[in-house]
Amino acid sequence: MTAAAPKTVLTGCLAPIDRNGLEQLIVNGKANPKVIKTLKCKTVAEGKFRHANYIRNLAPYIVDEPPGLLGDDTAPNPSEASLAALGSCLAVGLHANAVHRGWTVNKLELELEGDLNITAVWGTGDVSEKPVGFTDVRVKVDMECEGVPKCEIDALVDHVKKWSPVANTFTRPVNLEVSAS
Repeated sequence: MTAAAPKTVLTGCLAPIDRNGLEQLIVNGKANPKVIKTLKCKTVAEGKFRHANYIRNLAPYIVDEPPGLLGDDTAPNPSEASLAALGSCLAVGLHANAVHRGWTVNKLELELEGDLNITAVWGTGDVSEKPVGFTDVRVKVDMECEGVPKCEIDALVDHVKKWSPVANTFTRPVNLEVSAS
């Protein structure tokens, strides 16, 4: 009989990240600050408004629409997925920066909501002049770190918002090229 692999047990704080690995990423980033990494995704329509998104060698990430937008409600819609990406990016930054500061994170939860006008129906409905996409996004961070006052957590939230790749994608123009192959 083989011994069972030890399990990670959570004891009131987030599962730890590899601090040495984090410090090495910091060193590498400072040594070569102009490195650009290209990320890839292949999106395949499966039927109706359900799509499988293939990223690296992971299982497909499914995106669908709710019944009110003629989907089958099997997964988040594209706008919800973008909120999830934003929340996850901010959470990664908060956790990494807390560990870098030597803080113990006991709780990290983000609530996101965004407002958008959907009357254009992907360019088939009311196409009068109006903002398309999110006009407002609100994120509430609930973070508790042992012995860290709220003012320091607030400063960390501001710092992470400034350096989050996804938050920056939401807040600044991005060059986007879409073409038929």
